[in-house]
Amino acid sequence: MTIRVATYNVHGMRDDVPALVRVIRAARPDVLCVQEVPRRWAWRRRRARLAAETGMIVAAGRRRGGTAVLTGPGVRVLRAETHLLRFHAFLERRATSIAVVESGGLRVAVASVHLDLHVAARARHAEEALALLAAAAEPYGAALVLAGDLNEQPHQDTFRHLAGRLTDCYARAPRGQGPTFTARRPDKRIDAVFAGPGLSAVSCGGADADPADLAAASDHLPVVAELRPG
Repeated sequence: MTIRVATYNVHGMRDDVPALVRVIRAARPDVLCVQEVPRRWAWRRRRARLAAETGMIVAAGRRRGGTAVLTGPGVRVLRAETHLLRFHAFLERRATSIAVVESGGLRVAVASVHLDLHVAARARHAEEALALLAAAAEPYGAALVLAGDLNEQPHQDTFRHLAGRLTDCYARAPRGQGPTFTARRPDKRIDAVFAGPGLSAVSCGGADADPADLAAASDHLPVVAELRPG
């Protein structure tokens, strides 16, 4: 059995939304971690519409923080929660959305994160999100997956810390080119999927979508990891 977990910064859905829908459909995620989902006017309706048009539902996510977890058909949501992360004066308020899901007998706790541009806040929020994810997973015996926009590259401290605690799926099972930002001229890998013990990466890379759609849908590229027990 496998589960497809994807992460995608959707840039507030301010770009080409039909292209965004096509990209997500092409990615075929069972679970989708999104960042920069709408937070202002008609935010709930816009999120729900994106989910419906991609054949998914919004499993977790509040207005503040701009993160959410969407789930596809055949995925049962066992628990869903969103936590605001520690406040830092003069910085954007960050959050993590977490869904504990079951698919084909496999239980996985998935956290969507969007880390800060500020180095200290980024490190603190990553550790906080990991602790919240582990606490949500523990009652269900679920494996851990953390995914999102890290605003950091693999050689930097917070990315390296996460890769020391969990498996960087792209590094373990790369598929295609790694850079995710910017979508039009990708030269930085700042979006990633990390898997905990009990999971192995079959593959991890981009979505098999039309390049024109990928460039038009958002300023980031999605990352899709296929995971299995092991």
